[in-house]
Order: sequence, then structure tokens, then C-alpha cells
Amino acid sequence: MEEMIKKNRYSDEELMEFKELILKKLDVARDMLRNYQDQLMNLNNGTDDTSNSYVTLEEGTATQEREQLSQLAGRQRKFIDHLENALIRIENKTYGICRETGNLIPKERLRAVPHATLSVEAKENKARA
Repeated sequence: MEEMIKKNRYSDEELMEFKELILKKLDVARDMLRNYQDQLMNLNNGTDDTSNSYVTLEEGTATQEREQLSQLAGRQRKFIDHLENALIRIENKTYGICRETGNLIPKERLRAVPHATLSVEAKENKARA
């Protein structure tokens, strides 16, 4: 009977291993987000002592940098949300279960993409559809 349960979900020990991995990734992701936000703040507080001939060129570059940093910050926020949702799934003991097939997602995939909710097979089937 124990073997049957184990196949339906990861053990509490395995879930704790994934939780530690996710918490480490969350720390790094939050640091990166703070870094992007700091860079955006510094861009918004640009210098006004540049000569007029460079102002237009610098404004265009600053706008492009701001857009890129905003995009990176947005992606980082989304990544953080996915990791936080994975922690919720760990608490609910539903972590690592493919939402399409109901089968366990292999540990190798979860170590590489800890917020994964689809097995590789389910993801490939979805891409084909």
C-alpha cells in the first residue's frame, strides 16, 4: 500500500528537498529583481549636465534600457510568482504532479525547472495541439 501512495506523489522528504531548492532559487530571483529595480531607479535619476548634442541620443538609449530592464523585471516577477506557487503546491502535497496527466513529473525535470507543472510529454502534446 505504501508503494502505491509513493507513486501518486513525492514523499515528504523529497518535497522538503524541492522546497530547499526552490527557496534558494527564490532568494536569487528576488535579489535579481531588486537589482533590476535599482537600475531602473538609477536610470530615472539620470544626469542633466550633458551637452545638448548628446541629450537626444542619450534619451533614446535610456528609454531602450528602461524598456529592457522593465521587461527583465517583469519576467523575474513572473518567475518569482511561479516559484511561490510551487511552494504552495509543496505545502498541499501536490507538487511534482503533472496537471495534464496526473503522473509524477521526473525529479530531473523538477530540479531543472522547479516550478514545472507539466511533464515533458504533456508539454510536447500541448505544443503539437
